[in-house]
Amino acid sequence: MEITPLHTKIDKTIQTLYGTIVLESPDGFPRAECNLYCVSNEGRLIWKAEKPDASTLYSRVKLNEDGGTISTYTLSSHACELDLKTGNILSKTSIQ
Repeated sequence: MEITPLHTKIDKTIQTLYGTIVLESPDGFPRAECNLYCVSNEGRLIWKAEKPDASTLYSRVKLNEDGGTISTYTLSSHACELDLKTGNILSKTSIQ
């Protein structure tokens, strides 16, 4: 399936049982929106990730071994664990 980015270019995709996780490049992405999201096999948006700070964007993402969460990093030095089904933050910390 070809995924069309919302605003910039796609930096990474991860196929999961719930859909495809998409991380778009934060360069030029609108700060008020979220550059990490999940789309179905039909290309329908399932969720946009909850952000730890309204003005930050995600810079990295990886699927965790438990198969139900993803680990992320933001441009504002947050490390977050997100629920794979909903995109909601399960835990977060600031990296100094």
